[in-house]
Amino acid sequence: MAILRDRKTYRERIMQALYQAAEGNRLLGVDGAKLRTDLGIPEQDMAAACMYLAGEGWVVVDWGRGNTPAMITLTHQGIRQMETEEEGRG
Repeated sequence: MAILRDRKTYRERIMQALYQAAEGNRLLGVDGAKLRTDLGIPEQDMAAACMYLAGEGWVVVDWGRGNTPAMITLTHQGIRQMETEEEGRG
């Protein structure tokens, strides 16, 4: 299991990737295995990050075999969270 700094980084990278994918299509889900590979996140850490983000209400996860995220979708609350962060940076 990753250390706290890494776990936060994984969650941020997942949210950013989902937010970018959601531009123009608010209901777009992302393949969990592809996202994990694209971001280079270990499988166990990907599942933990998705569980955390779902607990915050920022994503909806369709779970596959072995407790792996099969499909991840950014929620309206997740989009608002990312927009708030984006406004804070810019």
